[in-house]
Amino acid sequence: MRSSSPGAARPPAPARDFSGAVHGSLLAASVIATAGTLGPYPKLQLTIMLITTGLVFWLIHVYSRLVGHRLASGDLSWRQVREEARKEWPIAEAAFPPAAAVAVSPLLDLGHNDTVWLALGVALAGQVCWATAAVVRAGAARRLVVVTGVVNLLLGLVLVAMKAAISH
Repeated sequence: MRSSSPGAARPPAPARDFSGAVHGSLLAASVIATAGTLGPYPKLQLTIMLITTGLVFWLIHVYSRLVGHRLASGDLSWRQVREEARKEWPIAEAAFPPAAAVAVSPLLDLGHNDTVWLALGVALAGQVCWATAAVVRAGAARRLVVVTGVVNLLLGLVLVAMKAAISH
């Protein structure tokens, strides 16, 4: 057994997978785009809906990965459950910036409609940034980085169009 000394090299940290954050950002944008007036406290309700939707989808992903990969092999430990939960956390994490935008909107004196558009913009900016960061981190060529950014921007514009159609 080797003892670790202060000068010993540490194993590299596992690479972070941004695909869950892209998925979570699209999910948050979809929630925002399809949410109408929610009741007497629409900003609070939208904030709660964003966070709970992100958390539920995170749990669904963790569960499905555990069932699909771990239970099928008959090998499952609490360490593996924690590992899958950590790997899938970006799905939930992506809901927090748009939820924060909704939560701080009263400080910006924004009405409900402007708040929804702010949150949608934050979610879509996150989606484009996470997707672009993923391909940059993977060492993709500049052309693929640009294509990824454009494709994610177009996906975002579809959600913007959907929101505009629902709003009118």
